[in-house]
Amino acid sequence: MLDMGTGGGELLSMLRPWPKFVCATESYLPNLSVAKERLEPLGVTVLSVDDDRLPFETDQFDLVLNKLESYSPREVRRVLTDGGYFLTQQSGGTDCFEINERFGVPLHSAFAEWKLDAAIHGVRENHFEVVKQSEQFLRQRFYDVGALIYYLKAIPWQIPDFEVDKYREELYSIHLHIEQQGYFEVTQHRFYLLAKALSSVIFKM
Repeated sequence: MLDMGTGGGELLSMLRPWPKFVCATESYLPNLSVAKERLEPLGVTVLSVDDDRLPFETDQFDLVLNKLESYSPREVRRVLTDGGYFLTQQSGGTDCFEINERFGVPLHSAFAEWKLDAAIHGVRENHFEVVKQSEQFLRQRFYDVGALIYYLKAIPWQIPDFEVDKYREELYSIHLHIEQQGYFEVTQHRFYLLAKALSSVIFKM
């Protein structure tokens, strides 16, 4: 089993019992040491990655998990055995778009079209059969502007140049909105996909 984007290993550590061979990857360096400290004593191999290439042999895993991590469908298919499964949960490209509208910052063009249909197309082109899928647009509320500031500092890709002083006017406008409305509501964009690896000679060569 492989867990892509394991973060600090919190979720993976709760999924026991595991198969005999378990690996995890993490691209965010501050998380890497946390994941190693948590998972390696449990027998998990934790590796750093800096792009979508996976540092594993072909046909190495029966299951690949991916939570909110970028991926190459071709690379995932390569490391999976025939009949293996890929399960991913993703944030869609329109996630919390209302924040960007209020700050006057366009959504990142590279991710704007990232949605379930695009993910399905990607896996089908790389010898997967889609088993289950779902896409949801959920409500998220901020009840004070401080929570929004914390959120934007924690996920810098939403507003890449975010600084409180730079967006003081926009933050104050949202503060007034919260005082009047009780909250600032945005739309989460989430989807998941379970796909089965079909037999393919491409990855046997």
